Amino acid sequence: MKNKLVAIDPDLLFADGYDDCILGLTFKHDIAVVIYSADKMIEKLCNDMTPEEAQEFFEFNIEGAYMGERTPVYWYGAMQHDT
Repeated sequence: MKNKLVAIDPDLLFADGYDDCILGLTFKHDIAVVIYSADKMIEKLCNDMTPEEAQEFFEFNIEGAYMGERTPVYWYGAMQHDT
């Protein structure tokens, strides 16, 4: 997915190590930005920390990081659950 998005817009910013959590593109103020699954990112962080630590780390270090107008956005509720 990342390669397809870069082909569309080479100026997009990405969260390192989370390519498998990319959902696609969205727009903030007419500027394309990458949208990630917050749930999947937190789940991935849980491999190395408790769920509470993962949530806190995500909120402070990833979601809370501002990298300019191209800062990615994070969507909660993107995970598919098998029943």
